[in-house]
Amino acid sequence: MKLVFATNNSNKIAEVSNLISNQIAIISLKDIGCNEDIVESEDTIIDNAVLKANYIKNNYGYDCFADDTGLEVDFLNGKPGVYSKRFAGENSTDELN
Repeated sequence: MKLVFATNNSNKIAEVSNLISNQIAIISLKDIGCNEDIVESEDTIIDNAVLKANYIKNNYGYDCFADDTGLEVDFLNGKPGVYSKRFAGENSTDELN
């Protein structure tokens, strides 16, 4: 059985593959020919993960799972959350964030 992990992060693919049965092959977005950037437009980490999984199912027909991560700081009322990657602006770098 093949299961798509909605990521191109090879470290995430390897980590999940090591945790599950050998009967399930975890494949990446690249493996299914998905080269487009799936815009994470939702307000929560969970909703962004659901958005990515639904996008793959609806556009490629594969069973899929996804995750999304973000840094949530209590002192900042949960921010930056889903905006962790672009907290310092849309074109920011890791150093600026």
